[in-house]
Parts: sequence; C-alpha cells; structure tokens
Amino acid sequence: MRKGWTYRRIGDVCTVIGGATPKTEVKEFWGGKNYWITPADLDGRKYQGATPRTITDAAVEKTNLQLLPVGTVLLSSRAPIGKVAITTVPMYCNQGFKNIICPDSLLNEFVYWFLFYNKDYLNSLGTGATFKEISKKTTESVMLPVPPLAEQERIVAELDLLQGIINKQKAQLNELDTLAQSIFYDMFGDPVENERRWQSKPLKELSTLIINGTTPKGGAEVYVPDGIVFFRSQNVWRNRIDYDDVAHIDKATDAKMKKSSLHHNDILITKTGRINTENSSLGRAALYEGATGEANINGHVYLIRLKAGIVSHQFVLKILTSVAYRDYIRKVCVGGIDKRQINKEHVEEFPIILPPVSLQQAFATKIEALERQKASINASIAETQKLFDYTMDKYFG
Repeated sequence: MRKGWTYRRIGDVCTVIGGATPKTEVKEFWGGKNYWITPADLDGRKYQGATPRTITDAAVEKTNLQLLPVGTVLLSSRAPIGKVAITTVPMYCNQGFKNIICPDSLLNEFVYWFLFYNKDYLNSLGTGATFKEISKKTTESVMLPVPPLAEQERIVAELDLLQGIINKQKAQLNELDTLAQSIFYDMFGDPVENERRWQSKPLKELSTLIINGTTPKGGAEVYVPDGIVFFRSQNVWRNRIDYDDVAHIDKATDAKMKKSSLHHNDILITKTGRINTENSSLGRAALYEGATGEANINGHVYLIRLKAGIVSHQFVLKILTSVAYRDYIRKVCVGGIDKRQINKEHVEEFPIILPPVSLQQAFATKIEALERQKASINASIAETQKLFDYTMDKYFG
C-alpha cells in the first residue's frame, strides 16, 4: 500500500450505472436526438464522443434509461469485458456496460487509467456460460486506490503525456500510410475504376490460398500466456498489425488449425464488422511479416497467400487498403445493419489490376523506403510503450 493512499470499494465512493437496449422492432425508438452506444462503439480512444446511433425520448422513457453525464467512465462489462472510455457528451448505453460516475474527490481520468490497467483482472471476474460478464455487484466490489487529489492529478498528467507521445508517433505512421496511398494513385490510378485500363484478374487467380481461420471452442478460455500468436480482427488494422492485446494458443490447438497457419508475407483481411463507424473492422488489411508457422488466425480473419513472381505483396496490400476498395467492399458485403460480412467468394473475386511487374517493383521500392521510416517510428513507440507500462505498474501494479 502506497503512503497516503486509501483503498475503497468502487461502490463505496462511486455510482455504478448500467443500461438497456430499446426494442429494435419499434421504429419510433430509433433515430432521435439522444446518443446511445454499445461496447462496439468504443474504438480505443480515451474520450468517446458522438456515436452514429441515436434513440428517441420515447425509447428513453419506455426502456427506463438513465442519462450518463459528461465525464462518466464507460466500462464495457461483456462482449468484451474491460473496454474503457470517458464520455464527452451526455449519452445512454446498452446493457453491456457498468459505468462509473465519480465524486469530486476522485478524478474520472484517474479511474479511467486504473481500469485500463486492470483489464485482465476485470476479465478474470467475469462469469457466465455463453459469454463472460461482470455484474454491477462485482464492479462495485473492485478495490480502487484513492490517492490525494493532487497526486491523482500528477499521475494522470504523467500517463496522459506518455500516451500523447505514443499517439503522435502513431499519427506519423498514418501520415506515411497516406503518402503511400498518394504514390499509388499517382502511379496506377483508381484500382477499382481502372481508368488506365490495366489488365485485371480476380484475386483467386493470383493466390495459392484464400481461407479464413477458426475460432476455437471455449473462446478466451483456450488462450495461453505464451505460445503461437493468434490474430483476431482487433489485431488487424489498415496497413498494420497491432500486437496490443494479442492472444496466444498452444501448439496442439495450432496443429488442429494448420490450414490457417500463417506464412511470411501473407496478407490478412478482416471478415466482419459494421460499415457506419470510422474504424470499422470490416475489410481491414495488413501484411504479416513474422516468421512462417508462428501465428494463426481466428474465424473473423482471412489469409491471402499470393503466387510468387506475379504480383507484389505491397502492391496488392495498397489496393486492398485504398479508399476506393473500402467503398467497393461496402457495396459487395452482406448482412444486417449492425454487422456486415465479406464472404470467401467475395474475396476470391476481388478484381486486382496488373500493371507490369517492373512498375509494381518500382512502387514496392518506394514503399520499402517508407517502411524503413515506419520501422524507426515503431521502435520509438516500443521504447515509449515500455516507459508507459513501467509507469502504470508503478502506480497500479
């Protein structure tokens, strides 16, 4: 116990509020002026603002929803457990939350960082057969450190500074990706409209394998601390693979899914997601640059293994991550309002333009130069992340 700190149950110092879902079949409940969110709307940002879905006053009244004021700490309590954010506008939420309203003596940003650090612990408290969930009672029973207010402010400032540095470094990566897209369009034009009349072939004719992975029975219960890297859709972003919160499976589980064992330079593309969110998980693509046989994928991710010598991996990746292809994927995907899907047949029929290999290679050379810059930035991010993790351990470990 740190000197000068007290430790209290969350329920003894904060108010915990859940939510509910208005009846989906009642049309007059949807499209009003009131913001309403689900755990899927939390995209990893610290402060969650406007959401694309809204509900009416009638839905609020009939569903008996309680308004979450600005500054409420949002905590997803199922599907998944442990996503956290802070409201910047008043809003309502569904039943997948146990949200925390803090008193004046407790900074909501401090509680945010505490919960952010304790995601694994919160997951360990989950119960349920179909999916794990933490109850309101469980949330209220979690022991929360309560330092003096001045110390809370200092800790929050320190963590915000480090996270801000990481965010700026990631923004630099995004700028380099934008530059790569600009180079692509200058050299090849729109890959969907194909106004330059390049030869085009479906992706299946350029690949030796297109397959999605398998989600093992038991879900998170089969994950192990170390082992074969197991990518899920949240790990596959546009032009990058995010190893934060990556899962692992043992070799026996991996052997059962050997068909989807990754090879170096496989392209990964996500299978499912909503289409009306900025960071939709639908159709995001990245290049796996790890070693062959050391990673696998779950059922929400496809792998694309290209034939050698016909087309550049970087070239195809830039096609799949272009704005034009994002719009194309949203036209061909199938499913309901909340969740869309790219079928294997869609992926196999993706049209890929085929400029001369020499031109593709010239493009790849330019991209490799950008990738070297990205590697340097990623190394800086890793160093900052180490300091950030050390700081979190120091205060919350």
